[in-house]
Amino acid sequence: MKATLQHIQLNVSNKNISYPFYKEMLKLLGYKPYLEEDWGIGLKDSKSNLVIFIVETEQKYRKNKFHRKTTGINHLAFLVGSKIDVDEFNKKFVKKNKIKPLYQTPKAFPEYTPKYYAVYFEDPDRIKLEVVFT
Repeated sequence: MKATLQHIQLNVSNKNISYPFYKEMLKLLGYKPYLEEDWGIGLKDSKSNLVIFIVETEQKYRKNKFHRKTTGINHLAFLVGSKIDVDEFNKKFVKKNKIKPLYQTPKAFPEYTPKYYAVYFEDPDRIKLEVVFT
């Protein structure tokens, strides 16, 4: 049996902040609007058909803040076609939106693989995101 990742759902604390953040970011990475409902939004990658849903956390669960070092997801990485693409994304999204990159990125990480080059940053809820070329 073979499986492909079909969708991811990210719960966010404030849809008014996070929906525009993810719409802009994912459109720049080639994702297209898939749906927009009262309960959330979805953007789809036409190559893989992966859908990323962004859903506002129910009020009763918002007191539990996200931290990537606890059990659960640590970060999401988006693969691009070149180092130039990483730098272009950094310019058109990270810098444009005055987001502080993590780890003095973009830069090479030869300790991962010889051509690993990435920019790391956080979404409004501090979910770590990465745009990478390998």
